[in-house]
Amino acid sequence: MIDVALVTGLATLVCGLLGALLLPRLPTLRLQIVALAVAATLLPMAAVTVGMGSADPTFTAVTVAASGAALVGALILGQVVMRSIERLRRASVVLASGDLGARAPEDGPEEIAELGVAINRMAADLDEASDARRRLIAWASHDLRTPLANMQAMLEALEDGLGDQERYIPALREQVRTLDSLVDDLFELARIDAGRLTLELEEADLGGLAVGCLRGFEAEAKARRVRLEAEVAASLPPVRCAPDKVERVLLNLVTNALRHTPGDGAVAVRLAPAPNEIRVSVEDSGEGIPSESLERAFEPFWRGDPSRSAPGSGLGLAVARGLIQAHGGRVWLERRPEGGTRVTFTLPLVTADKAR
Repeated sequence: MIDVALVTGLATLVCGLLGALLLPRLPTLRLQIVALAVAATLLPMAAVTVGMGSADPTFTAVTVAASGAALVGALILGQVVMRSIERLRRASVVLASGDLGARAPEDGPEEIAELGVAINRMAADLDEASDARRRLIAWASHDLRTPLANMQAMLEALEDGLGDQERYIPALREQVRTLDSLVDDLFELARIDAGRLTLELEEADLGGLAVGCLRGFEAEAKARRVRLEAEVAASLPPVRCAPDKVERVLLNLVTNALRHTPGDGAVAVRLAPAPNEIRVSVEDSGEGIPSESLERAFEPFWRGDPSRSAPGSGLGLAVARGLIQAHGGRVWLERRPEGGTRVTFTLPLVTADKAR
């Protein structure tokens, strides 16, 4: 009797393992669940029937009834799971077709509900990215169209002999510089968003970099009657950065500060050490930015002027934030108590590990 039970048990184990290996070969999850339910019901029932031989009819009836109930329960459970998966599939198909407003159900078994939440979070992110892309295209089109229209008008005037070359050629050069700056900012922003920004890091004297940057604005500041100031802390430790990218950040910030500073005002660049970093602040004495706009100012093409007549592309702060974050630093904007705006960014100090 023991030998028969042992052989029956081993045979059942082998059949179960073979079934487990064959189940994944079925083409759909529905078929796999049905096959598993049938196998898990019939296999032990067959083993009991073979091993027990002419068993008590009552025992056999109970075994058959229990197996049948298990089979029905497994099929019902499988149907519930498949129904939940089918709803997720339909939602994903709608999303894939381009309807980013579609959402997946977030009910059902815990694991499937979590999958629905993840799909909806992804859909919301895609929807937001799509809106941002549409805004970017609209704003870029506007900012490209304006200088192009100006250039077209000046060229037509020159062709018709109505324009003065000494007056229009410098203006055309200025429009070309505007377009060139806008295209450069767009390409830089695209590389930042795509994670393809390349930084050639080296130890740099940030104080010398800031002073050199301000020197390049002396003529413009003099024309605007704006005072330039540089305040560099003594014995400022070196930082490891891409000097060309940090210089571009400073150029963008100082350009913005000059643009919003009235005559007889001041623009200052201040550098000071902080724990594990150096803080660089660019301050102006203009009207300042409303508190509710402090975070929005870093959005591409955002301008505080609703009429969008303010000069500049509106990309300077967005590019600056992307470049500083790529260095592992932070950047933020705040109102100065005495009036005006302060933009501060940080760069990590060179540590012994990084130096090696």
